[in-house]
Amino acid sequence: MTDGAVSTTARVLIAADKFKGSLTATQVAERVTAGLRRVAPDVPVETLPVADGGDGTVAAAVAAGFERHETRVAGPLGDPVTAAYALRDGTAVIEMAEASGLQHLPEGVFAPLTATTYGSGELLRAALDAGARTIVFGVGGSATTDGGAGMLAALGARFLDADGKPVGPGGGGLRELATADLSGLDARLGRTEIVLASDVDNPLTGPQGAPAVYGPQKGAGPEEVAVLDAALAHYAAVLAAAVGPRAADLALSPGAGAAGGIGYGALVGLGAGFRPGIEVMLDVLGFAPALARATLVITGEGSLDEQTLHGKAPAGVAAAARAQGVETIAVCGRLALTQEALDRAGIARAYALTALEPDPARCMAQAGPLLERLATDIARDFLS
Repeated sequence: MTDGAVSTTARVLIAADKFKGSLTATQVAERVTAGLRRVAPDVPVETLPVADGGDGTVAAAVAAGFERHETRVAGPLGDPVTAAYALRDGTAVIEMAEASGLQHLPEGVFAPLTATTYGSGELLRAALDAGARTIVFGVGGSATTDGGAGMLAALGARFLDADGKPVGPGGGGLRELATADLSGLDARLGRTEIVLASDVDNPLTGPQGAPAVYGPQKGAGPEEVAVLDAALAHYAAVLAAAVGPRAADLALSPGAGAAGGIGYGALVGLGAGFRPGIEVMLDVLGFAPALARATLVITGEGSLDEQTLHGKAPAGVAAAARAQGVETIAVCGRLALTQEALDRAGIARAYALTALEPDPARCMAQAGPLLERLATDIARDFLS
């Protein structure tokens, strides 16, 4: 279909991620649908909110028909928080940020050396208790840099100092690690398929590792980044002594550095397999059959930029649609990609809210109505 072409058989699939800080993925779909229907009321529209394993992953699963479950777990500072996961037919979708994310820290408060993933382990255990046999473990948005040690401890692993006492919480505590014992891990993990879903392929340590690249976002200054990097390297060495050289190899694997190294803990301790988050979520959400019904796909996220091209939801949606010969367009708050870059990603055109309202604060505040206006433009360009 080309701009201005008239089609009596058009079917639209809206498969967009959230506009962070403005609209959830479900709200994006609702606003785009409303705008399309103003101009093309008879065109069938199907919505499938998507996520790439980070914030909004559980919400996307619930929108696709999974059941939402809530449980109380330890937050990144150790205080109790309410965390949700999604479950359907033995498959659980878990978002580590629900338990261990930055959103659980008081505004302006960071704990780069002591924030723990213990609650993420409790969340995994709750899903096992609920009967999960497959777990999609989405990681991103973490407040933590503990290599997943807290998560593994909640599931039965032991991390001890030279006196045989448990090390302190967070990546900082791993400096005192003398021995690691994974023999007490929940036996159900060995009977459960666990997929590590992330858009991050960083290793655990080094210049591209979790502390160096993501530590500053969690309040770590240069000295704390150095402490965390050394602590995680030491952690990997102790785990290699405990379970064999594969632990050292996995520290270099794609995804090991995801969410402060919780990816590493999942690879080593949970036997997880790494897959790009958007690929996993499209499978789980049922994107392929929805795509088969569509003649036009609308995707999007808050900012279409260079990061989008490296495993974010819109790029994954566009790639899957292009493989099936279905045209994709995008909506966004801010557009920072050239048309050439969009073409390479399989996105025919992008519509940005800032084209209607250039002031960032007003644009975010009025994102819903602005998005409806953009959708009317899309309908005129592609559906009328």
